[in-house]
Amino acid sequence: MKIRRLLPEEPLPMGLLLLADPSERLVKEYTARGLCFVAELEQGQIIGEYVLVPTRPDTAELVNVAVDEHYHGQGIGKQLVLHAVATAKAEGYKTIEVGTGNSGVVQLAMYQKCGFRMTAIDRDFFIRHYDEPIYENGIQVTDMVRMSQDL
Repeated sequence: MKIRRLLPEEPLPMGLLLLADPSERLVKEYTARGLCFVAELEQGQIIGEYVLVPTRPDTAELVNVAVDEHYHGQGIGKQLVLHAVATAKAEGYKTIEVGTGNSGVVQLAMYQKCGFRMTAIDRDFFIRHYDEPIYENGIQVTDMVRMSQDL
C-alpha cells in the first residue's frame, strides 16, 4: 500500500469521503480548499483517504479520514493520520488540528495514539451543521471534540 496525493484530474473518492462525513455539500466545500491524499493498493484500488486543509497561518486541519470498511482493523487509519502529520510538518505548518464526533471512541483513541491532545469541545456542532441526525456506536453525534498537536 502507498499513500499519495490525489491528482487534480482524478475524481474524488466520494464513497470513502462520505463514510467519514455524510454531508456531500460539506465534503465538496472543504475538498475544494484542501489536499486529498489516498491510500492505494498495488493494483490501484483506493482503500483510504484523508483531506488536509489550511485554516490559519501555520495551521492545517485534518478534516476527513476514512478507510474502506473491508480494511478496518489493519492500522491503515493510523498510517493515514501519521502521514497527514508528517505532510503538514513537511509543508511548514506549526500545528495540525482535527475534530471528531463525541461518540467516536475508536477515533478519539487513535488520534491520541498519534500524538493529538484534546483542546476544546464545540457543543452542538453536528446539530448546527447537519440536516439529519448522525448516530455512531448507538449514540447521537452532537458535539465535536477538537484536538491538536504541535509540529
